[in-house]
Amino acid sequence: MNNLPIIDLVIIFLYLLGMVLVGVYFSRKNHSVDEFTKASGRIPSWAIGISIYATFLSSNTFLGVPGKAYGGDWNAFVFSLSMPFAAWFATKYFVPFYRSTGEVSAYTNLEKRFGTWARTYAVVCFLLTQLARIGSIFFGISLTLQALTGYNMLAIMLVTGICIVIYTVMGGIEAVIWTEVVQGILKTFGALIIIYLVVIKVPGGLNEIVNVGMQNNKFSLGSFNFDFSSSTFWVVLLYGFFINLNNFGMDQNYVQRYHTAQSAKEANKSVWLCVWIYVPVSLLFFFIGTCLFTYYQNNPNLLADIKLQAAAEQLGLAIQNPQVIDLAAKLQPQDYGDKVMPHFMVNMIPTGLLGLIISAILSAAMSTISSGMNASATVFTEDIYKRYFNPSGTEKTNLKVLYIATVIVGLIGMSCGIAMIGVKSLLDVWWTLSGIFAGGMLGLFLLGLISKKVQNKAAIIGTIVGIMVILWMTFSFLIPDHLAFLRNPLHANMIIVVGTLTIFLVGNLSQKLAKK
Repeated sequence: MNNLPIIDLVIIFLYLLGMVLVGVYFSRKNHSVDEFTKASGRIPSWAIGISIYATFLSSNTFLGVPGKAYGGDWNAFVFSLSMPFAAWFATKYFVPFYRSTGEVSAYTNLEKRFGTWARTYAVVCFLLTQLARIGSIFFGISLTLQALTGYNMLAIMLVTGICIVIYTVMGGIEAVIWTEVVQGILKTFGALIIIYLVVIKVPGGLNEIVNVGMQNNKFSLGSFNFDFSSSTFWVVLLYGFFINLNNFGMDQNYVQRYHTAQSAKEANKSVWLCVWIYVPVSLLFFFIGTCLFTYYQNNPNLLADIKLQAAAEQLGLAIQNPQVIDLAAKLQPQDYGDKVMPHFMVNMIPTGLLGLIISAILSAAMSTISSGMNASATVFTEDIYKRYFNPSGTEKTNLKVLYIATVIVGLIGMSCGIAMIGVKSLLDVWWTLSGIFAGGMLGLFLLGLISKKVQNKAAIIGTIVGIMVILWMTFSFLIPDHLAFLRNPLHANMIIVVGTLTIFLVGNLSQKLAKK
């Protein structure tokens, strides 16, 4: 599609304008750091819950999950099923802890428990991870919207980036939360529209979709064998539990929202509301993938076009090239699953509704980016500026730093996205490395929260050993074949599980040995 119809452009423009106006509206209330970072604890729990849900439901979920379900099955949905277990742990331990300390930063307590090194380690890991995450979201959304609209990727990043920076800087956490409420509703509505449009185009409707899905094992949650070397049900469940525990317990994006509630009880309600919304909605996106699988199986001519496009992109050749045609015939569903959703949107969604769906995709990206910007600016101000540069700064000075930090984080994140256009592999490495070190944050935090007797030296030993284990599990595939027995035998999703447990257990063991 080279140009969107005017009505779709108007819908997208009105959505972006609306987000900016929300920031302008709430800017009138931001006269202090407490207002900017906590909204003075006046946000209702239902709004916080939808906000957390919207942060979870990123553009990667909106676009990636249907492609994954198309190319495989519902194994990844087990990640969502792990959320209630992580939420129980979070509401029992994490939320009460953060509310009792009153510290807006998730990492202040690490310094109190283990010293400056622990806080600095966590802060650096968080900021690097957030910048890489923001950049990847910028890149992903611009790549998708370029395919849908034909507009330049750089132009898409700049327009969306400027809008996000404006409403995040002006409105603070309150604007972020209320825009995410709108975005969460829009994303959910967009998913329902897509399901409806696919179902009505499939002869036989839901019955046909269910039948085809069952015939092709599309509804499988994975093997229930206790095999941790492949993506079984148990591997994804453990991975999801630890990732969600990290989200609810260590990620500033979520921790900061606990302080915007009126009480710990209200904050707990927001966590559970997020879970009860996210689990069924994430199921919708898996169902979209199965619906699309059925639709394209019934339309082999359209499927052939998708295969040709995917093969052409892989080889960097024209669609008519014999090599492309030959490769297209060999491609399996998992090889082109991510191309199916954009293809359906471009060719099958009517004018007007397409603008609404694109706005939903934009909202999925914007909610993740704005949350990351606000959280990163808060962490920079609390854990770096106020800790090392100006501990006794005035309210006006600290608020100014928050504004500047938010803009800088947004610009750097946008730059990372722009850089991905040309040197994606380099930033993939950066994303991998930041994820490796961030994997140790949860183990260190659990060590400080649960093991009250563990001291600084034992925590350092546990963290070093944990990081070494994470590095080995991540890069052991590079070990030569004659030393293959030294490679990590577990699935990649087990890295955060083993890394977290290693830090926790080695830290406790080191403390016990030190006493002897």
